[in-house]
Amino acid sequence: MNRLAALLAAALLLTACSGAPPSGEVPQIPAPPDVAAAPADAARTPTNIASKVITPGTGTRHPRPNSVVTVHYTGWTTDGRTFDSSVSKGTPLTIGLDAVIDGWTEGLQLMVEGEKRRFWIPAKLAYEGSPGRPQGMLVFEIELIRINS
Repeated sequence: MNRLAALLAAALLLTACSGAPPSGEVPQIPAPPDVAAAPADAARTPTNIASKVITPGTGTRHPRPNSVVTVHYTGWTTDGRTFDSSVSKGTPLTIGLDAVIDGWTEGLQLMVEGEKRRFWIPAKLAYEGSPGRPQGMLVFEIELIRINS
């Protein structure tokens, strides 16, 4: 066996033994029961983002449209399929709110540090028309860990 084949075999074995999914697959995190549609008591913004507070926050500051934040999140399509998750990766995401989908930029400004909120984001504020991205309304559960700037 040549060296490249041996390295590839070792990498595949390590992945199989670690329980990590094959490349490109996202581990499925059970979707909340209301993933198909926002409940009637969800708050709504003028742009039709619906949200529900899951865990109240402890902070008092809200992020600005250009803030850098650290979050844990999971995203589902309305049929309950997980398409991305920092929770499954085991590492929170630190990112600028000017570098995310419009629904996140708007929605996270409603939150305070320590808060966890579920959002139902319309397609036009998500990835509508972006090839290779999930389409339609998306549901995100986001925990705002920290506002960095």
